[in-house]
Amino acid sequence: MAPLPADLHNHSCLSPCGSLDLSPRALAETAAARGTAVLALTDHNASRNCPAFSFHCRRLGIIPFYGLECTTQEEVHMVCLFASLDAALAFGDLIYSIIMPFPNDPEKTGDQVYVDEEDHIQGELEYFLPGAADIGVDALGPRAAEYGGIVIPAHVDRPAFSMASQLGVVVRGPWAAVECTRIPPVIFPPPLMGSPGDPPPEPRKLDTLGYPLITGSDAHYLEHVARRSFELDSTREELLPRGPGGDADMEALKRALEKRPGDPR
Repeated sequence: MAPLPADLHNHSCLSPCGSLDLSPRALAETAAARGTAVLALTDHNASRNCPAFSFHCRRLGIIPFYGLECTTQEEVHMVCLFASLDAALAFGDLIYSIIMPFPNDPEKTGDQVYVDEEDHIQGELEYFLPGAADIGVDALGPRAAEYGGIVIPAHVDRPAFSMASQLGVVVRGPWAAVECTRIPPVIFPPPLMGSPGDPPPEPRKLDTLGYPLITGSDAHYLEHVARRSFELDSTREELLPRGPGGDADMEALKRALEKRPGDPR
C-alpha cells in the first residue's frame, strides 16, 4: 500500500499575506497537478473560502479537509482541521468573532477576499485576519473538539508565531500531530550581537514530546503548493468522503496521523 501525499496547511486569497492568484480553485488544481491526494485549506482565522475549495477538491478527486490557522492570545499559530465543511465554517465564524477588531487596510497589508467556484469575489472580511484571537493555546484544542475538529501546532520550529518562538518550548495538549518545517526539528537562533567574525550560534534540537511529526507547505503563493507535503499511511478508501454531507473520515485521519514517526527524545 503506497502512502498518500498529504498537505494539511495552506492559505488562499483570503489570507492578506497570500497571493490573490492563490484562489481555492488554483490551490486545488496546483496540488492535484503535483500529486497531492489529501489537502486542507487553512486561512488565517477564517474559513470563508472553504466552500469553493470543497467543490474543486471533489471535482479533482482530492480528499479535502477544512479549517483555519488560528493565532492564539500568545500569538502562536495553530492549525485547526475539520472533516465537515459546515463545522469548519461555524468554527471559522467563531474565531473571526473573537479576533482583535482592527480594520484591515488592503493597500498596506493585502486583500482578504473570499470567492465562489469561478473565482468571482463574493466579499471581503473587515478585520485584519492574522491578528490574535481571544483564545489561549490551552483552550483551543477542547473548543475545536466541540466542533468535531483536531488541532496541530503549526511550524513549531520557526522563529516567529510558533510554540518555540512564543512559549520557548512545545507544550502538551490534545494535539493530533506537531507540524515542523523540517524533521527532526531544530531551532536556529538569530545571530548574536558580537564582533565581526564571531561564529553563528549553534542550532538547538527542539523537544516535540514524542508527538507524531508532519510537515506542511504553509503555501501563500502558487509556487509554495506541495513544497513540504508528507506521507500519510492510509488508503483512499479509509479517508474517502462519506455520509450525507460527503465528509471525509476524521477518525481515519487521526489514526493515520498516529502512525507518523515522532522525534525520539
